Amino acid sequence: MARGENQKLKLLYIMQFLLERTDEEHAVTTQDIIAGLEQHGIHAERKSIYTDIDLLTEFGLDIIRVRERPGGYYLASRQFELAELKLLVDAVQASRFITVRKSEELIRKLESLCSREQARQLHRQVVVTNRGKAVNENIYYNIDLIYNAIAQNSKIRFQYFEWDVGKEMRLRRDGTFYEVSPWTLLWDDENYYLIAFDDRSSDIRHYRVDKMLKIDLMDRPREGKSRFEDFDIAKYAGKTFGMFAGEEETVTLVCDSSLTGVMIDRFGQEVALRGQDETHIRARVNVAVSRQFFGWIAGLGAGVKIESPARVAQAYQEYLRAILSQYD
Repeated sequence: MARGENQKLKLLYIMQFLLERTDEEHAVTTQDIIAGLEQHGIHAERKSIYTDIDLLTEFGLDIIRVRERPGGYYLASRQFELAELKLLVDAVQASRFITVRKSEELIRKLESLCSREQARQLHRQVVVTNRGKAVNENIYYNIDLIYNAIAQNSKIRFQYFEWDVGKEMRLRRDGTFYEVSPWTLLWDDENYYLIAFDDRSSDIRHYRVDKMLKIDLMDRPREGKSRFEDFDIAKYAGKTFGMFAGEEETVTLVCDSSLTGVMIDRFGQEVALRGQDETHIRARVNVAVSRQFFGWIAGLGAGVKIESPARVAQAYQEYLRAILSQYD
């Protein structure tokens, strides 16, 4: 067998050929493999291909030989199944904190993990344009910097912005830097949030990562460790509607029994529920009382009533009156 300069790479090119060209519905023949090697300046004989396939199988590749004509080989399993890749593509598309350009880059990388034919199936479901995506291209670097700060037990400083009516970024606090102790990151409601300890208020706060600018690691150790020793991030997200902060309260709701599943879906299976009568239940929930919480309650209509505390029920009535007053 003639040996070209790339002969030592022969096995790697065969593996790449199988990864890119084959799946359960698309096999390649020995002659296809030989032709593929020729494109890289590698000459091979049929008998050597059989030996190479055996070596790759021994290495761990799940290569299946098709004996029915025209015969051939295909890679039966991969690190990611097609269904798993479709799920990941959906997650990337749905993630508002990932910009359009980064979404397309990530999806192209995901497509490289399957065969070319399967990649076409992934590409058919790609619909990124015109979705509500972030515009801050630095979000990847922000996340990396935050994880580095957590690993190094360092505080961080950053600027935080919001949008004005002209769709321009406007820095909060007139551009004054926020200084916080980062402890964890949370992906909630299609956005990434930093959960941190605010030294000024001695409280736990959260910040949208895609709205953070000019993040710097500080040469000062983090504070608030005791507040995070028993911190339950799932409960924090569950009681903070739309990640809008508010005063935490234990609220009792009287609901139609048909909304039992809604309560469990929102607050988890640990939510305190009991029957009140044949058609109603009572739910005790811990929530951050905010306009977003009231909006969620209003969305359930007459099926839910805030029973206590009285001050929360009164605040909800005022919230509804303020809305109705817009239509007087």
